[in-house]
Amino acid sequence: MVLIMIDFSLLGAVFLGVVLLIVLILRFKIQAFIALLMASILVGVLSGMKPLTIVKTVQEGMGNTLGFVAVVVGLGGIFGAILEHSGGAEALASKLLSKFGVERSPWALMLTGFIVAIPVFFEVSFIILVPMIYALQKKTKKPILLYGIPLLAGLAITHTFIPPTPGPVAVADILKADLGWVILFGFIAGIPTAILCGPILGKYISKRIPVSSIASNDIIKQEQKGLPSVGIIVSIITIPIVLIVINTIINSPLVGEELVSKNLKEWLGMIGHPFSALIIANLIAWYTLGIRRGFTKQQLLDISTKSMAPAGIIILITGAGGVFKQMLVNTGAGEMLANYFADKGVSILLFAFLSAALVRVLQGSATVAMITAAGLTAPLLMDSISEPQKALLVIAVASGASIMSHVNDSGFWLVGKYLGLTEKQTFKSWTLMTTLLALIGFSCSFVLSLFF
Repeated sequence: MVLIMIDFSLLGAVFLGVVLLIVLILRFKIQAFIALLMASILVGVLSGMKPLTIVKTVQEGMGNTLGFVAVVVGLGGIFGAILEHSGGAEALASKLLSKFGVERSPWALMLTGFIVAIPVFFEVSFIILVPMIYALQKKTKKPILLYGIPLLAGLAITHTFIPPTPGPVAVADILKADLGWVILFGFIAGIPTAILCGPILGKYISKRIPVSSIASNDIIKQEQKGLPSVGIIVSIITIPIVLIVINTIINSPLVGEELVSKNLKEWLGMIGHPFSALIIANLIAWYTLGIRRGFTKQQLLDISTKSMAPAGIIILITGAGGVFKQMLVNTGAGEMLANYFADKGVSILLFAFLSAALVRVLQGSATVAMITAAGLTAPLLMDSISEPQKALLVIAVASGASIMSHVNDSGFWLVGKYLGLTEKQTFKSWTLMTTLLALIGFSCSFVLSLFF
């Protein structure tokens, strides 16, 4: 009986911690970084942890998380900023649209979003590429959602599933998942999700939601001259991804020492580590998209410095999420929850998805939902769980954190404003798309879990 009381007290501490997090963000508009730290401390206090132990746990959780995330998100932010300012996103979009033609342009926009959002933040990518939607809508006189939904699907899916975008990187670090596996499963789950949520859904929605034309000469960007080569853009974007995936394959049980020596594995492991891979990509981008295209060293320094602002916010929130996870581990709440769900036969994969979805719907931020759900899920992991299974948990968390974007999500208003939608129309298009994206993404991760 005593053991049951202790279990319920720990469960209550975790529950109240999550409630406090949501109330602080929604009711009091407290920054998520501070709210996560306060929620973590509350869990420690209610669990009976000693005051100095709580402080040490905060330091431990923050330090362990930021050692990896700060470097990857920082390097990814600089990389994306150089690509953005060089005109690389516009060049890629223009090339794909010319190759696919007007009739298949929704597919080109989906593919453009899918590729561009790998190094560039979702909001920035959308604002850069939205003039392509205006231009197509003006040229064809077809509904703007026919082009808007595919672009948004491509952007949202990559932003959700595929590192080095900050969300999956942060979740992967908290769950200690290998980024190579996350990238692989992100692509496997992302491609069918993008097709269904992009061109197919866009064609369906555009016939049922009438939207007035919003394209006008003052908001359509004129085509830039002298844009960088698309081949260079694609090559630079794929370099870190390929290096990370190769590193994962080389260091997997599939490749023994009879094929690759231990010494060579170590060197390849360093080159293919996300740190090295992103440094290499940054140096190539700095020279080919910067120096060779006439940017001064001071301009490149300014671009890099400004990119640190949004990256810094994500880094701090992720660190606070690591504190929340560590508090669950050190209080024993995580182990208790793991045993409870194991006894009830509840899938950890389903728990990861539902916890992320709940926090997402309640407070709006996909990043906070990912970090909170990852913190709740990490202590549930057993030693026997494999690297592929950890990666699938990342996809499940990311899927749940994408569901049902509505009025408490800044993305809801951004999309509505730029596409000229009413709130009702945004619900029937953007909210529907994010919900479908989440469900398909989770379904893919569940199916893959049957084989890995």
